Amino acid sequence: MPGVSDDPARRTVRPESGLSGDDYSPTWTDDDRPRIPRVAGEREALIAYLDYYRATVEMKCRGLTSAQARARAMPPSTMSLHGVVRHLAGVERWWFQQNFERRDVPHLYFEADHPDMDFDPPPDADFAADLAVWRAECATSREIVAGHDLDDTARPLDWDEDVDLRWLMLRMIGEYAQHCGHIDLLREGVDGRTGA
Repeated sequence: MPGVSDDPARRTVRPESGLSGDDYSPTWTDDDRPRIPRVAGEREALIAYLDYYRATVEMKCRGLTSAQARARAMPPSTMSLHGVVRHLAGVERWWFQQNFERRDVPHLYFEADHPDMDFDPPPDADFAADLAVWRAECATSREIVAGHDLDDTARPLDWDEDVDLRWLMLRMIGEYAQHCGHIDLLREGVDGRTGA
Protein backbone atom coordinates (compact mmCIF):
# COMPACT_ATOMS: atom_id res chain seq x y z
CA MET A 1 0.00 0.00 0.00
CA PRO A 2 1.50 3.42 -0.99
CA GLY A 3 2.61 5.61 1.89
CA VAL A 4 2.67 2.77 4.42
CA SER A 5 6.00 2.03 6.05
CA ASP A 6 7.66 -1.37 6.38
CA ASP A 7 8.86 -0.26 9.80
CA PRO A 8 6.58 -1.76 12.50
CA ALA A 9 7.30 1.17 14.85
CA ARG A 10 5.86 3.61 12.29
CA ARG A 11 2.73 1.47 11.90
CA THR A 12 2.04 1.34 15.65
CA VAL A 13 -1.13 3.26 16.49
CA ARG A 14 -0.61 5.85 19.21
CA PRO A 15 -3.05 5.62 22.12
CA GLU A 16 -4.16 9.25 22.42
CA SER A 17 -4.40 10.37 18.80
CA GLY A 18 -5.20 7.04 17.16
CA LEU A 19 -2.59 7.87 14.51
CA SER A 20 0.48 5.94 13.43
CA GLY A 21 3.77 7.29 12.13
CA ASP A 22 2.51 6.64 8.58
CA ASP A 23 -0.25 9.21 9.16
CA TYR A 24 2.28 12.04 9.46
CA SER A 25 4.33 13.83 6.81
CA PRO A 26 7.36 11.91 5.57
CA THR A 27 10.65 13.06 7.05
CA TRP A 28 13.97 13.85 5.39
CA THR A 29 16.07 10.71 5.74
CA ASP A 30 19.30 12.46 6.81
CA ASP A 31 17.69 15.19 8.90
CA ASP A 32 20.39 16.70 11.11
CA ARG A 33 18.63 19.95 12.03
CA PRO A 34 18.83 21.08 15.65
CA ARG A 35 15.76 20.16 17.67
CA ILE A 36 13.55 23.09 18.62
CA PRO A 37 13.10 23.06 22.41
CA ARG A 38 9.51 22.32 23.45
CA VAL A 39 9.80 24.54 26.52
CA ALA A 40 12.02 27.60 26.25
CA GLY A 41 12.37 31.25 27.11
CA GLU A 42 11.48 33.82 24.49
CA ARG A 43 15.01 34.51 23.26
CA GLU A 44 15.97 30.83 23.15
CA ALA A 45 12.77 29.98 21.23
CA LEU A 46 13.23 32.75 18.65
CA ILE A 47 16.86 31.79 18.02
CA ALA A 48 15.98 28.09 17.83
CA TYR A 49 13.21 28.60 15.29
CA LEU A 50 15.29 30.84 13.05
CA ASP A 51 18.26 28.45 13.20
CA TYR A 52 15.95 25.52 12.46
CA TYR A 53 14.79 27.19 9.25
CA ARG A 54 18.36 28.09 8.32
CA ALA A 55 19.31 24.44 8.87
CA THR A 56 16.38 23.42 6.67
CA VAL A 57 17.81 25.49 3.80
CA GLU A 58 21.22 23.89 4.34
CA MET A 59 19.78 20.37 4.48
CA LYS A 60 17.58 20.69 1.41
CA CYS A 61 20.41 22.15 -0.68
CA ARG A 62 22.79 19.33 0.25
CA GLY A 63 23.94 17.01 -2.51
CA LEU A 64 22.83 19.16 -5.42
CA THR A 65 24.90 19.82 -8.50
CA SER A 66 25.17 23.40 -9.73
CA ALA A 67 22.83 22.53 -12.60
CA GLN A 68 20.24 21.10 -10.22
CA ALA A 69 20.47 24.14 -7.95
CA ARG A 70 19.98 26.44 -10.94
CA ALA A 71 17.00 24.46 -12.33
CA ARG A 72 13.69 26.28 -12.44
CA ALA A 73 11.89 23.11 -11.49
CA MET A 74 8.36 24.40 -10.85
CA PRO A 75 7.14 26.28 -13.92
CA PRO A 76 5.68 28.77 -14.43
CA SER A 77 7.70 29.99 -11.43
CA THR A 78 11.20 31.19 -12.33
CA MET A 79 12.54 30.37 -8.84
CA SER A 80 15.51 28.10 -8.34
CA LEU A 81 17.19 26.77 -5.22
CA HIS A 82 20.29 28.79 -6.15
CA GLY A 83 18.20 31.95 -6.44
CA VAL A 84 16.48 31.39 -3.08
CA VAL A 85 19.85 30.92 -1.35
CA ARG A 86 21.15 34.18 -2.86
CA HIS A 87 17.94 35.95 -1.85
CA LEU A 88 18.19 34.73 1.76
CA ALA A 89 21.82 35.86 1.95
CA GLY A 90 20.72 39.32 0.86
CA VAL A 91 17.81 39.34 3.31
CA GLU A 92 20.12 38.42 6.19
CA ARG A 93 22.43 41.32 5.34
CA TRP A 94 19.59 43.75 4.65
CA TRP A 95 17.75 43.28 7.93
CA PHE A 96 20.50 42.60 10.44
CA GLN A 97 23.44 44.62 9.16
CA GLN A 98 22.00 47.36 6.98
CA ASN A 99 18.79 48.05 8.89
CA PHE A 100 19.19 46.97 12.50
CA GLU A 101 22.81 47.97 13.02
CA ARG A 102 22.93 50.53 10.17
CA ARG A 103 26.27 49.17 8.95
CA ASP A 104 27.61 50.71 5.78
CA VAL A 105 27.92 47.51 3.77
CA PRO A 106 26.98 47.05 0.12
CA HIS A 107 23.88 45.23 -1.05
CA LEU A 108 24.37 41.65 -2.10
CA TYR A 109 23.22 40.58 -5.57
CA PHE A 110 21.76 43.94 -6.55
CA GLU A 111 22.64 46.41 -9.26
CA ALA A 112 20.49 49.29 -10.48
CA ASP A 113 20.25 47.79 -13.97
CA HIS A 114 19.73 44.25 -12.62
CA PRO A 115 17.81 44.46 -9.33
CA ASP A 116 16.84 40.77 -9.34
CA MET A 117 20.33 39.28 -9.27
CA ASP A 118 19.36 37.28 -6.21
CA PHE A 119 16.52 35.26 -7.72
CA ASP A 120 18.05 35.45 -11.21
CA PRO A 121 21.70 34.45 -10.78
CA PRO A 122 23.98 35.39 -13.68
CA PRO A 123 25.42 32.51 -15.73
CA ASP A 124 28.79 32.68 -13.95
CA ALA A 125 27.28 32.54 -10.41
CA ASP A 126 28.74 29.65 -8.41
CA PHE A 127 26.29 27.75 -6.18
CA ALA A 128 28.93 26.54 -3.70
CA ALA A 129 30.37 30.06 -3.37
CA ASP A 130 26.90 31.55 -2.91
CA LEU A 131 26.09 28.98 -0.21
CA ALA A 132 29.30 30.05 1.55
CA VAL A 133 28.21 33.70 1.34
CA TRP A 134 24.80 32.80 2.81
CA ARG A 135 26.47 30.89 5.66
CA ALA A 136 28.73 33.87 6.38
CA GLU A 137 25.74 36.25 6.41
CA CYS A 138 23.92 33.93 8.84
CA ALA A 139 27.00 33.88 11.11
CA THR A 140 27.14 37.69 11.11
CA SER A 141 23.42 37.87 11.90
CA ARG A 142 23.91 35.49 14.83
CA GLU A 143 26.68 37.73 16.18
CA ILE A 144 24.39 40.76 15.94
CA VAL A 145 21.60 38.95 17.79
CA ALA A 146 24.05 37.83 20.49
CA GLY A 147 25.09 41.43 21.04
CA HIS A 148 21.61 42.83 21.63
CA ASP A 149 18.63 42.44 23.92
CA LEU A 150 15.27 41.62 22.36
CA ASP A 151 14.03 45.04 23.51
CA ASP A 152 16.82 46.93 21.67
CA THR A 153 15.38 49.04 18.88
CA ALA A 154 16.49 50.41 15.54
CA ARG A 155 14.98 52.51 12.79
CA PRO A 156 15.03 50.60 9.47
CA LEU A 157 16.11 52.52 6.38
CA ASP A 158 13.33 54.70 4.94
CA TRP A 159 10.94 53.86 7.81
CA ASP A 160 9.29 56.33 10.17
CA GLU A 161 9.06 53.98 13.16
CA ASP A 162 11.38 51.80 15.20
CA VAL A 163 11.43 48.03 15.43
CA ASP A 164 12.84 45.93 18.24
CA LEU A 165 15.04 42.88 17.79
CA ARG A 166 12.08 40.67 18.74
CA TRP A 167 10.13 42.03 15.75
CA LEU A 168 13.11 41.46 13.48
CA MET A 169 13.55 37.86 14.65
CA LEU A 170 9.86 37.16 13.99
CA ARG A 171 10.14 38.88 10.60
CA MET A 172 13.06 36.63 9.67
CA ILE A 173 11.30 33.47 10.90
CA GLY A 174 8.39 34.37 8.61
CA GLU A 175 10.75 35.03 5.69
CA TYR A 176 12.45 31.68 6.12
CA ALA A 177 9.18 29.76 6.64
CA GLN A 178 7.87 31.14 3.35
CA HIS A 179 11.02 30.28 1.41
CA CYS A 180 11.42 26.85 3.02
CA GLY A 181 8.03 26.04 1.48
CA HIS A 182 9.40 27.12 -1.90
CA ILE A 183 12.52 25.05 -1.29
CA ASP A 184 10.42 21.94 -0.56
CA LEU A 185 8.69 22.22 -3.93
CA LEU A 186 11.85 23.13 -5.84
CA ARG A 187 13.81 20.20 -4.40
CA GLU A 188 10.98 17.80 -5.23
CA GLY A 189 10.93 19.17 -8.77
CA VAL A 190 14.69 18.73 -9.15
CA ASP A 191 15.11 15.13 -8.01
CA GLY A 192 11.80 13.95 -6.50
CA ARG A 193 13.06 14.10 -2.93
CA THR A 194 10.46 15.00 -0.33
CA GLY A 195 10.14 15.21 3.42
CA ALA A 196 9.38 17.72 6.12
